[in-house]
Amino acid sequence: MKELEGPLLAVLFAAGRPVSLEELHKGLGLPEDTLLRALQALEDRLASGTLGVALERVAGGWRLVVHPTHLDPVRAVLRPRVPQLSKAALEVLAIVAYHQPITRAEIEAMRGKSAEGVLEGLVERDLVRVVGEKPAVGRPKLYGTTERFLEVFGLESLEDLPPIEEEPVLLLRD
Repeated sequence: MKELEGPLLAVLFAAGRPVSLEELHKGLGLPEDTLLRALQALEDRLASGTLGVALERVAGGWRLVVHPTHLDPVRAVLRPRVPQLSKAALEVLAIVAYHQPITRAEIEAMRGKSAEGVLEGLVERDLVRVVGEKPAVGRPKLYGTTERFLEVFGLESLEDLPPIEEEPVLLLRD
């Protein structure tokens, strides 16, 4: 497995995005089970943080990320900007994530207010996309989340979303 460490690190570093097992298999011409064992060994080797990076499983693939123990120096030098989403955008994104596929009218019914502009912004940011049409009058568009959504929120799949609370939370205002 050691002999695959260099090629895997090079591919994952150069990609700058999650790379699927299928892509690695096709590109490197190695059996998927061999690649999977090599990725797991690499993940274990990087887990200590001594090399400054970690291997993360996200959006159906693997990507290199800054190891959590080295976030402060990276922030101090690079001052990365976290993508800012408004409260309305987060609300609509959560509705789409948990109820997809869903129409704009269904989102608006859940929110009690318009979602058109917010939805357009999420589509522009590639967090939400049109996944089809509902077989109903007017054939309204159905929306769902994207691979980019999984990447941004560090999820391997939608099953990794936290469970929705059963009891509604009441917000008390002064």
